[in-house]
Amino acid sequence: MQNKKNYLQGLRDGTPISLGYFAVGFTLGIAAKAMGLTAFQAGLMSATMHASAGEFAVLTVIAGQSGYLSMIITQLVINMRYFLMACSLSQKIDRDTSLPKRLLLGYFVTDEIFGISVSKKEPLNPFYNFGAATIASPGWILGTVLGAAIGNILPGSLSSALSVALYGMFLAVVIPPSKKDKTIAAVVVISMIGSLGFSMMPVVKDFAASTRIIILTIVIASIAAIVRPVDDRQLDEAETHEELGQKLEEDEEEVRQ
Repeated sequence: MQNKKNYLQGLRDGTPISLGYFAVGFTLGIAAKAMGLTAFQAGLMSATMHASAGEFAVLTVIAGQSGYLSMIITQLVINMRYFLMACSLSQKIDRDTSLPKRLLLGYFVTDEIFGISVSKKEPLNPFYNFGAATIASPGWILGTVLGAAIGNILPGSLSSALSVALYGMFLAVVIPPSKKDKTIAAVVVISMIGSLGFSMMPVVKDFAASTRIIILTIVIASIAAIVRPVDDRQLDEAETHEELGQKLEEDEEEVRQ
């Protein structure tokens, strides 16, 4: 019963993400078509990667006619942040979560789904992420397929405007928890300042954008964890409340039957 509740909540919270994914995926599909990919190939790429920046990088590698090794290295560097996100989520979910569920959770980690997940109280129920992915992933794939299939009939100005949707959507994910938690708000502001500083700092500015993001993430997250650590007692209480709520719902279900 608790899993169903979290799954439905994930579906609800993932709906605006799906709409944003559709818009950006459409732009990706247009770019994929320009690189010679079919709608099926573009859709398969989105279905297996779930990484907007990584997929655009793939198209860049294809355009440059680079080899497989170059593509593999590019993807490892650009998508390294998902490793950090998955590690973070692994600390939020219940300790007894099975390995298959953990692997599925990691497979569907994206910037936006991670954003709505970290704002949830611990322990995080994996079915919340599964619900969000159920609605968000098809939006991304469908947008890519349609962009590759019919994107060339749209005006260039409209296609460019669609790519802005992802940034607006990500702001919608970050701002609400920042209003509720001063620590999160401080981390967001420091991240913005740090990102701007890294883009102008000698030597560092020559790093790939994904590399700068990884460095900032590790440094800022480590400092935040040291300055404002999470109280383990609060986590234990949250787990107890979660188990209690689940037991009450099960008892209510038995009474109805």
